[in-house]
Amino acid sequence: MADPFLEIARREGVHALLDEPVAGDNAAPISVGELAGKLKRVVESEFGFVRLRGEISGYKRVASGHAYLSLKDDSAVIDGVIWKGNVAQLGFTPQDGAEVIATGKVTTYPGRSKYQIVIDRMELAGEGALMALLEKLKAKLAGEGLFAASAKKRLPYLPRRIGVVTSPTGAVIRDILHRLEDRCPTHVLVWPVKVQGAGSAEEVAAAVRGFDAMPPETRPDLVIVARGGGSIEDLWSFNEEVVVRAIAACSIPIISAVGHETDTTLADFAADLRARRPRRRPRWRCRYSPICV
Repeated sequence: MADPFLEIARREGVHALLDEPVAGDNAAPISVGELAGKLKRVVESEFGFVRLRGEISGYKRVASGHAYLSLKDDSAVIDGVIWKGNVAQLGFTPQDGAEVIATGKVTTYPGRSKYQIVIDRMELAGEGALMALLEKLKAKLAGEGLFAASAKKRLPYLPRRIGVVTSPTGAVIRDILHRLEDRCPTHVLVWPVKVQGAGSAEEVAAAVRGFDAMPPETRPDLVIVARGGGSIEDLWSFNEEVVVRAIAACSIPIISAVGHETDTTLADFAADLRARRPRRRPRWRCRYSPICV
């Protein structure tokens, strides 16, 4: 028997309080979670991996090692995440305002009804973006006084021990050892590091800090940070903020011997002296000390 109160409600246009089947409507209700799952499957199957060009905004690396950011252009914004393992493989440190190409998988985050990109790789969008990032970082660090002439330390004339931060293989370490043997025989401590690629900036910075943390009886009187010449991408590790800050904070005088005469990195500005390495002769040239004359 039909409920008389529901019949009256229908005749008078009053909505029922309880859900009831409607004639001709065969769509069963689904849960919010079911809808979110269907949307997730559609988005992931439709787009898969994509390459996005955009400007970084709100970059933040959290304690877990993962990084969160947004990519934006003039008309839209999308959230992104880079898992810890992929963050370590990036060739540069992301900065807000940098224009990048991000490669990853578009997915959704049901907990907040948002779509996002899980980024596997990220590169700067061309040399113009690279130079813009360099100039922005240079201005920031210069504004903090890291390049100030008043902060430069005088080099020891005849150091007893010299620490060298560079690759243990290749022409650079051979050139340095040959020049030191020829001009200023002394005890040399080599701290081997990667000088290019993922993780190299962190290794160089850790080596500089490591020399500085040595006890006085074994700590070098002078540190040389060196690598051979190359493109701006090859030398980028020596433009990274972590390297520049380590050099500027070191209590030991530092010579930057990075690249050829025509190459310039932010490490050069932070160091106490820059040694220029001519392209055709394996000699390091700087003033005030016979070790690189």
